[in-house]
Amino acid sequence: MDKPNYSGLYHMVSQENFEAYLAGLDINFALRKVVSLLKPSKLIEHELSTGHMTIKTITTFKNFDMDFILGKEFTEDLGPVDGRKCQTTVDWEGDKLVCVQRGEKEGRGWTHWLEGNLLHLELRVGDVVAKQIFKKAE
Repeated sequence: MDKPNYSGLYHMVSQENFEAYLAGLDINFALRKVVSLLKPSKLIEHELSTGHMTIKTITTFKNFDMDFILGKEFTEDLGPVDGRKCQTTVDWEGDKLVCVQRGEKEGRGWTHWLEGNLLHLELRVGDVVAKQIFKKAE
């Protein structure tokens, strides 16, 4: 079965439980309030033949870039997010992209999947789950 191509520009349309997720990362109260108000966009470049992906999260406050090969562990610098580094692996689980981030926080990671022109993102840390939905730009 062919894997979906995630390439495109997506704009956030909704989120839930994001502030609790940030609290689970030990982000301070003031920064949680600011970050929770942001409406990020995601620019994804996905080369199906090589498994190379870049995911750029773009906001008016800070931008965050990930550059990786599916299935290969890499050291992720989460400085712009929470000041940590972790060992990260992103790989396919069916049609979903599943990220495992090993480091100071247990149970940290995320899952992306597509439904039509919507990009879903589930963020996890410990027992906290946040959800965001992005719509692909026309």
